[in-house]
Amino acid sequence: MNTSSQKTVMNTDKQSQFDSLLPAEPLNRRGFIVTALGAGFALAVQPTAAQSPIKTGTEGITAGEVKVPVSDGVMVAYRAAPAEAKNAPVILVVSEIFGVHEHIADVCRRLAKRGYLAIAPELFARYGDPRKIANIPDILTNIVARTPDAGVMADLDACVAWASKNGGNTARLAITGFCWGGRITWLYAAHNPGLTAAVAWYGRLDGEINERTPKYPLDLAAQIKAPVLGLYGGKDQGIPLDDVESMRDALKKGGSKSQIHIYPDAPHAFHADYRPSYRKDVAEDGWQRMLDWLRKNGV
Repeated sequence: MNTSSQKTVMNTDKQSQFDSLLPAEPLNRRGFIVTALGAGFALAVQPTAAQSPIKTGTEGITAGEVKVPVSDGVMVAYRAAPAEAKNAPVILVVSEIFGVHEHIADVCRRLAKRGYLAIAPELFARYGDPRKIANIPDILTNIVARTPDAGVMADLDACVAWASKNGGNTARLAITGFCWGGRITWLYAAHNPGLTAAVAWYGRLDGEINERTPKYPLDLAAQIKAPVLGLYGGKDQGIPLDDVESMRDALKKGGSKSQIHIYPDAPHAFHADYRPSYRKDVAEDGWQRMLDWLRKNGV
């Protein structure tokens, strides 16, 4: 029995128990719950007085909410781009479990200041609004666990199509994501052969599989053709360093040009300037590595 089959067998009972806690729901698409983006940070991760989140202005850029056509309607997204952008390279920005809140919007504005058309879709829009939920376990159980990878890939493809018609050059296409979005970044690099480059910030590389999340980056390493830069913390309690090293080995065996950089003393979410996990020096170094990676690889 191969590793994937073993993983499936071992997790069948666990997944059945987990699914029994969720309302019955078919995997086909449903109506959109989130139809507009609000301002501010997600309730579950409100900055404290000790944090000073980065605030990027809109001078010289166009920024705000857009509606992206998808197969079952329209999906809300945040877009930031140079003013009157024409032929700007495109970057998909994928959020953490908290959805497209102020931090993700600011990341888009930072990228727009660098000449990119950055678009962050609300990928949880059919299942709930994580920005309005104060309890992280509730977000994971009621929204994230319901969001299928296949649907996420299709929604990201729709964002690429939207960008190509709205001032973006999708021949120079990148994706970056944080935490949950970091895992999605790896998956999208395996999904879209037209991707130019990617940067995954502390995304999970392995885990329990089910019909919504049938594969993890470690399962797909051989299929990743675009160069991906993985940025990880050595003290991340949720992502074992053994997984990171296994991913590095799998990418090398597959002939990928991808690289992984580990910050030995950094925790999870070290880039999140609105959370106590933020590490300014590491975050700034990671940001510069991302920009250098994108330029080096033609984005």
